[in-house]
Amino acid sequence: MFGTRKLGKTSAQRKALLRQQVTDLLEHGKLETTFTRAKEVQPVVEKMITLGKKGGLANYRRALAYITKEDVANKLFKDVAPGYAERNGGYTRVTRTGPRRGDAAEMAVIELV
Repeated sequence: MFGTRKLGKTSAQRKALLRQQVTDLLEHGKLETTFTRAKEVQPVVEKMITLGKKGGLANYRRALAYITKEDVANKLFKDVAPGYAERNGGYTRVTRTGPRRGDAAEMAVIELV
């Protein structure tokens, strides 16, 4: 697993959370979440984009095993990854947006560059 933060969840809940957030980020291009979750999602998304850049059936299946929607995996391999062909990493940006109202958790926006 990437990262070491437990995010206050069991391992199964944490894996499901990360899978869904990676899928949503690749689908919409932007995601607003807490700062610590954004920092955990970032390396996973970068790994998925790297798989998309490599191409091939084996890499497509590896990405599809993690991404929860097949159309998002298709979008990753056909639209998103070719746009980063000349870029060597750094596909995402995390920007802090301030505290959340209610519990004052540090919020952030993670987006594709």
